[in-house]
Amino acid sequence: MSKVEEPKIPELGPDFAKALGVADGDIAKMRDEVRSNVGLEVKKRVESEVKQKVMQALVDSTTLELPKSLVEIEAQRMVQQTRAELEARGLKLEKLPVDPAALEERAKRRVALGLIVGELVREQSLGAKPEQVRALVTEHAQTYEQPFEVVKWIYSDAQRLSEFEGLAVEANVVKWVLERAKVEDQPIGFEALMGAAS
Repeated sequence: MSKVEEPKIPELGPDFAKALGVADGDIAKMRDEVRSNVGLEVKKRVESEVKQKVMQALVDSTTLELPKSLVEIEAQRMVQQTRAELEARGLKLEKLPVDPAALEERAKRRVALGLIVGELVREQSLGAKPEQVRALVTEHAQTYEQPFEVVKWIYSDAQRLSEFEGLAVEANVVKWVLERAKVEDQPIGFEALMGAAS
């Protein structure tokens, strides 16, 4: 026989803090860690929203004749990436039931953005600087228990490090565009922000 019980909110005390990873059970430390982590997450979500809007504005304001071969290559790459992600989750597929043509619009957008951003980076010298990459890696590592080990792990692999270099380049492009664009701040509630990036 099954029974339904009323949810019980745990008492806010040392045991609760320990359950959240604060070894000594200090409630003040727990609150500081939660506040810091929420602050980092909010910052990431806001930056993601702004970046998405800037990138869309770049695509919308630029007319390009896209090479069909680049769009086809990007669509195939997207299919391969989707297949790899599904296989990493345990799904074995001999043939992914996604027609690359169905991804054509997204592939066109990605190719256009790649060309636009690449040209901006070249013309305006917006490449990633080592100190920017280090700051992004360090900020990312702060959400882990052993940040120094995470930084070492990222720097030990060129592919992992290149992800942060790409983020630095994107941040430079966003900053460059925002310095030249008419920007209007719009307030957004916490729930809406956290849901927007999901």
